[in-house]
Amino acid sequence: MGLISSLGDLRGRRVLVRSDLNVPLDGARITDDGRIRASIPTIQALRDAGARVVVVAHLGRPKGAPDPAYSLAPVAARLGELLGTPVSFATDTVGLSAQTAVADLADGSVALLENVRFNAGETSKDDAERGAFADQLADLADAFVSDGFGVVHRKQASVYDVAQRLPHAMGGLVATEIDVLKRLTETPERPYVVVLGGSKVSDKLAVIDNLLGKADTLIVGGGMVFTFLAAQGHGVGKSLLEEDQIPVCLEYLERAEKSGVKILLPTDIVVAPEFSATAPATVVAADAIPDDQLGLDIGPVSGAAFADAIRSAKTVFWNGPMGVFEFEAFAAGTRAVAQSLTEVDGLSVVGGGDSAAAVRKLGFADDQFGHISTGGGASLEYLEGKELPGIDVLN
Repeated sequence: MGLISSLGDLRGRRVLVRSDLNVPLDGARITDDGRIRASIPTIQALRDAGARVVVVAHLGRPKGAPDPAYSLAPVAARLGELLGTPVSFATDTVGLSAQTAVADLADGSVALLENVRFNAGETSKDDAERGAFADQLADLADAFVSDGFGVVHRKQASVYDVAQRLPHAMGGLVATEIDVLKRLTETPERPYVVVLGGSKVSDKLAVIDNLLGKADTLIVGGGMVFTFLAAQGHGVGKSLLEEDQIPVCLEYLERAEKSGVKILLPTDIVVAPEFSATAPATVVAADAIPDDQLGLDIGPVSGAAFADAIRSAKTVFWNGPMGVFEFEAFAAGTRAVAQSLTEVDGLSVVGGGDSAAAVRKLGFADDQFGHISTGGGASLEYLEGKELPGIDVLN
C-alpha cells in the first residue's frame, strides 16, 4: 500500500485527491472546519511536489442531482484561506466547468470540483453506472490519492472505482488513521479503555461485540445507557430505550463478567421532564429514574468515575457523547470525559463524528488529544473487524 512518494515525480502531473470535506454548514457558514484542516497536509504535500491538484469530495446526502444547499462553494473559499492560495471551483463534477478548471491548473495549484454526490454515479449500487462516472473522473487526472478516511468504508466511484483506473496511493491522513486503528485493535498498550456513547445501542452492537475481547474496561454513556439499565431491571422513565436490544445488552453484561472485562455504567443520571435546553435539570440515581423524566446526561458522580478510569489508561478510544452536549445543562458528562482524555499518559483517540464536534464545541483544541479521527463510521467499521473497500482497493 504505497504512500504519495510511490507515485514518483509528480511535477506537472494532474493528481485527483479524494478528500473528506463533509463539514457542517449553517446556510453557507461552516460551523466546524476540522475536516478541511485535516485535509490540508496531503494537498500541500502534492502542491510542494509540483502536482496539479484536483480535489473531489462530497457534502451531505444530496439525491444524485445538484442541490444548492449542498454546494462545496463555501468549502472552496475556506480551503483557499487555509492553503494561502486561491482554489478554483468547478460548478459541476465532470462537465465543462470541471474540465476547464483542470485544464487551467498550473504546477502547484488547486481546483475543487463540485459535490461528487451531485452525480448519481457516485453512490450507485450498479457497477456499470458507478464505473462510467469513475471513467470521467479518471480522465481528469494522471494519478489518484485516497485521503478521505471518512468515506473509505463506502464502495463509491470517487473512493473505490477511480483507484482501479489510475496509479494510486494513500494520503497522509488515511495512513495516520490506519496506523492509529491498528494500534487500537492489534497492539493496544494496557490498560485499554473504550468509551462508547451516542443515542443508540444498535449503532454500536458490532463494536461492543468485537471490543469485549480486546478492551480491559468498556465505559457506556449517552442515550444507549438506558437499554443497559433496563437490562439490569431498572426503570428508565421517558428515556430513550431500544426494547428489542435489552436481551443483547444482558448478554454483553454476562459475557463481560465471564471474560473479566469491566463494563462501567453510570450510577447517577441528569434528568429533565422534556428534551429542551431550558428544561429544569435534576440529578437522580441511575436505578431511580422517575417515570415522568428522561435522562439527558450522565451525573457528576459518574462523570468523575469515568474520568478516573480514563486517566488510569494507557490506550483510550472514545466514540459518542455522554449526553445532549449541545444543551449546556446536559454537557457536563461529555466535558468530563473529554477533559480526562487530555490527561491520558498514552494514546487517546477521539473517534470522529459527534465526539469530534463535541470536543470543539466545548472549547478543546485538537492537539490536546493523541488523535481525532475524521471518520466516525469508517473508524467504527474498522473496529468491528469489517473490510473497508476504499482501503482494500489500494492494496
